[in-house]
Amino acid sequence: MNRPVTRLCAHHLEGMSYRDADLVEDLLGKKSFVEVMFSQITGREARPVDLRIVDAVLITLMEHGLTPSAIATRVVYMSAPENLQGAVAAGLMAVGSSFVGTMENCSQLLERMLRSDDMHAEARAIVQSYRDNKKPLPGFGHHLHKPDDPRSIKLLALARAESDLEGKWLDALELLARTVDQVYGRHITINATGAVAALLGELGVPTRLMRGFAVISRAAGLVSHVAEEQDCPSGRFIWETIDREIPYVGAGKSAHSQGD
Repeated sequence: MNRPVTRLCAHHLEGMSYRDADLVEDLLGKKSFVEVMFSQITGREARPVDLRIVDAVLITLMEHGLTPSAIATRVVYMSAPENLQGAVAAGLMAVGSSFVGTMENCSQLLERMLRSDDMHAEARAIVQSYRDNKKPLPGFGHHLHKPDDPRSIKLLALARAESDLEGKWLDALELLARTVDQVYGRHITINATGAVAALLGELGVPTRLMRGFAVISRAAGLVSHVAEEQDCPSGRFIWETIDREIPYVGAGKSAHSQGD
């Protein structure tokens, strides 16, 4: 068995290194957080296009209101206000295949198309399979944004304006979107995480790491929810509302019998 090594960081009496850079001399005051983060994750220096696209992605995913992740953070913070990191961690546990983290699922579909000999046929097979099985298609549809998700329109426009991007991931997503509309017989929007999948794919971010960018971004958003919770608490209101609106019916009584 080979001895494991790390290329990420080392600390010693006189300083600390991030990959091949000295933290104090090369990074502090010279590089932005996004530059260092991108280099640490991908193992290469960020190009200007990488910084612009990642910055747009992080801003987009940071916040979307009182979603499950934000609610979890607020309620846990109400219960344990001394544990800010625990409240944020609780919210991050909700970054998954239904909310926030669905770019990973969409990217897997785009990879299938890009690896196939016939992208059009593969796109149709993917969409038909999801429709036949009555499963939501990752990266498509939104319960609030109709007919189009304005975030995805802006993200895709920003990416298309970048001459340094090859565009094959964007092409795959747009082909998949056209196929969705054809198979379903109506327009279904590309949502923000669908656009993010294509943008991160263009930067060479592996599918299995894409959700990490959502975690980084949403962590910042959840800290802002903690900050608001400190000034204008809602956790107890959420708890009391649920306690009031979801009645206890007991083992031998149906919910429909309440109020008779």
